[in-house]
Amino acid sequence: MNASSDSAKTPLGELIGRLSALHQKRIDLGLERMHRLLERLGHPERKLAPVIHIAGTNGKGSTLAYLRATLEAAGLRVHAYTSPYLVRINECFRLGRVGGGVLVGDDELRAALEEVERVNAGEAATLFELKTAAAFHLFAQNAADVVLLEVGLGGRLDSTNVVDAPAACVITPVSMDHMDFLGDTLTSIAGEKAAIIKHGVPVICAEQMPEAMAVIEAQAKRMRAPLFAASENWHVNVERGRLVYSDDRGLMDLPAPRLFGRHQFANAGLAIATLRALPAIKVNHAAFEAGIVGAEWPARMQRLTSGELLSWGPQGSEIWLDGGHNAEGGRVAAAALGDLEERVSRPLVVIAGMMANKDAQGFLANFAGLTRHIIAVPIPDTENAMPIDRLADAARSLGMRVETVSGVEAALRALAKLAYDVPPRILISGSLYLAGHVLAINGTPPA
Repeated sequence: MNASSDSAKTPLGELIGRLSALHQKRIDLGLERMHRLLERLGHPERKLAPVIHIAGTNGKGSTLAYLRATLEAAGLRVHAYTSPYLVRINECFRLGRVGGGVLVGDDELRAALEEVERVNAGEAATLFELKTAAAFHLFAQNAADVVLLEVGLGGRLDSTNVVDAPAACVITPVSMDHMDFLGDTLTSIAGEKAAIIKHGVPVICAEQMPEAMAVIEAQAKRMRAPLFAASENWHVNVERGRLVYSDDRGLMDLPAPRLFGRHQFANAGLAIATLRALPAIKVNHAAFEAGIVGAEWPARMQRLTSGELLSWGPQGSEIWLDGGHNAEGGRVAAAALGDLEERVSRPLVVIAGMMANKDAQGFLANFAGLTRHIIAVPIPDTENAMPIDRLADAARSLGMRVETVSGVEAALRALAKLAYDVPPRILISGSLYLAGHVLAINGTPPA
């Protein structure tokens, strides 16, 4: 019997391992290597459909999800590049199709990555640079109407910042994160994010802290880029549980977002403002409605309603998953939990795992008024994960009761042995890497 042609193909894991070994650092911000790769690929970044470039600290992925769902509801083909992935690297690459986009298949992704590997010819490059080049290569080869491009880290020196004339630049809320790469002040971090603004290209901006807004306004002025800022040029409010959006073109009364949490009204509003700032992209009211209620973005206040984890925890408990990993991410998750508590009161337990470079105390402080029970867990198979003893010390410093266990399954099984009058509400949070692990062991990876 002849061997299947599939047997000769490089498994994606082996290929990713080979590409990861080309640079000694996982993150090395800079654009020289990207420009070299793109030149050798024939400049695919110049052959794309109109690009919406999205930077910010929190809310990038959710905002992109609203944009994609709305554009697809309007009948448009939408490519999307996002990071990091949760379970499979394919999640980073969504190819636009009539009727709705699809994650890139293994064969097509392998071919794109191998082409990038070929033109790179063994030179130093980070995995993020190589897969970003592969995204541009894929998107140039496949027809689409819009490309949604999420910044990986920062903006100024991020590998996505190579499109000279995007259709729009979007800036979600800016807060303190990745200080080891972007600077230790809100002003310096905002400067890195605002550097995606291009000459004459509309900038649509979420509500910001004053220091960040001042930087964004100055950069927009410097680049002569029209600025559409929340609370200045457009407004989003919650009225009777519905999303009410208004700008100088009028008012829209829309259903509440499907994604949970009051911060999702602001993220949805930012997506609406972006599309209304681009008159060349035609989106009607019905498409906005469908996009707001249809958007999906895993591991952002996601309730797990099926899978293995439900059988491990206390019977009747709620299990929520959120990839928040900085102080602001903790704040919005805590606010969402506060809203849930007002609706149906349950004891709250937070199962937390974090990366070593994150502010554990700043993250956990948000939950101090909601729970005294923290369970610290490691993040399996992840370099630079925070040791659980250090995470536990951060919780104890806030006066929280904390225990350490070997993993998420052990945490849930331990909770199942406790006597609860009311089944608890359990939040698993602190890292997107932990969230990806949870979705994998639960058997519910992003589709």
